[in-house]
Amino acid sequence: MVRAVFDTNVYISALIAPGGTAEKAYLSAINGNNALFTSIAILTETARKLRDKFLWEDDKITAALRHIGRAAHIVKPAVKLKLLKDDPDNRILECAKEAKADFVVTGDRHLLHLKEFEGIKVVTIREFLDIFNSAIA
Repeated sequence: MVRAVFDTNVYISALIAPGGTAEKAYLSAINGNNALFTSIAILTETARKLRDKFLWEDDKITAALRHIGRAAHIVKPAVKLKLLKDDPDNRILECAKEAKADFVVTGDRHLLHLKEFEGIKVVTIREFLDIFNSAIA
C-alpha cells in the first residue's frame, strides 16, 4: 500500500474545491486505497489557514480536522528539521520521515523543488494520482 503525506494545501484544496484533483486524492485515502499520514503540526497549520485565509468558523474547522483525523494516521515526528526556510514545509518533511512515506503530495513550489527527500518522492497532486492510478491498473 502506498504511504503518503499530504501538505496542508492539498487538504485545503480538497475541502474548498469539491470535485478537483485534491479531493480525488483525499477520497482515495478515505476509501483505503492508500495509507495517509499527518501530524498535529499539519492539522494545526490547516486549521490556521482555513480560519485566517478562508474565514471558516471554528465548528466547521473542527469537523474538517476530525474527518482528516479519521482518514489519516497521526504520527508524532521524532526529528525536528530545518531544511527549508518555511517552517510548515519542514513539518511536512518531518511527518513524511516519521511515517516512512513513499510520497509527499503538495502544490508548494519549495517542497516540489526538492523532488525527493531521503527516498521520499515529492510530487504534485496530479502526479500522485497518475502514479497511483497506474499502480492499481
